[in-house]
Amino acid sequence: MAFLHLALASVAICALALASVEDGLEPKLATAIVQAEGASPSRWIYMMHGSFGAGRNWSSVARRLVRDRPEWGALLIDLRQHGASRGFPAPHTMAAAAEDVARLADAGEPEPAAVLGHSLGGKVALAFARMEAPSLEQVWVVDSTPAARQPGGSAWGMLGVIRSLPDVFPDRDSMTDQLVSRGVERPVAQWMATNLEGDENGYRWRFDVEAIEQMLVDFFETDFWSVVEDPPTNVQVHLVKAEESSVLSGDDLERAERATKSGRTFVHRVSGGHWVNADNPEALHDLLAGKLPST
Repeated sequence: MAFLHLALASVAICALALASVEDGLEPKLATAIVQAEGASPSRWIYMMHGSFGAGRNWSSVARRLVRDRPEWGALLIDLRQHGASRGFPAPHTMAAAAEDVARLADAGEPEPAAVLGHSLGGKVALAFARMEAPSLEQVWVVDSTPAARQPGGSAWGMLGVIRSLPDVFPDRDSMTDQLVSRGVERPVAQWMATNLEGDENGYRWRFDVEAIEQMLVDFFETDFWSVVEDPPTNVQVHLVKAEESSVLSGDDLERAERATKSGRTFVHRVSGGHWVNADNPEALHDLLAGKLPST
């Protein structure tokens, strides 16, 4: 049986990050450890969410993974200006986010043998790989693209919707209804409502909208094909294509398939939409449990 020490870990680390900012020190990403009960993992995978998300989005995938591969532990990460990771200074770029991740090991977190990133987090994972961390063996990029392109897609569209909403809501249901009235599917709107935090004046977004916009702009402007086509020595790159998503498709998918000729880049196709961790967690589990290196 696996355990997830998520709530307590996130709260404790969030307090540390805020104290660091107040003391003029460098902020630290909020993290949560997932490992099998009684296990002492010898390898660790860092898991990173997409725009508007938090590390907890990957908790169910992490729990199943460590149950079946107890030699592995997972570190769920709130990327800068998301979740409990606040107070990070600009510029808010893929490179800066990767540097935040690299500093985790220096701050006492286990060094990663693998990193996984979904959507926005996928390019952060590729930026981290470019830094050539000596412990790194695998990079998992889940329904993201290495390519630079014009802004678009669900996250960019959501940003526009958020900018059309008020800054404060009386309750979560009010925000959910407003998103639905603007064309957002109710399950997605309900998930977005988990990003609200309340006080005596109402509910506000937990994330930093301006920072997320800057990160998305850099996401679309930055090209990481060099990492996919020529991974660092002794590192594998695994691209996961969600079949009902258009994020990685067309010419980009063909180019990714050609990159597999190196023997160090792999493309995996799984059914599901962009939020494949919710649509088809079983397929992601099977891939990770079957492909992560053995000790």
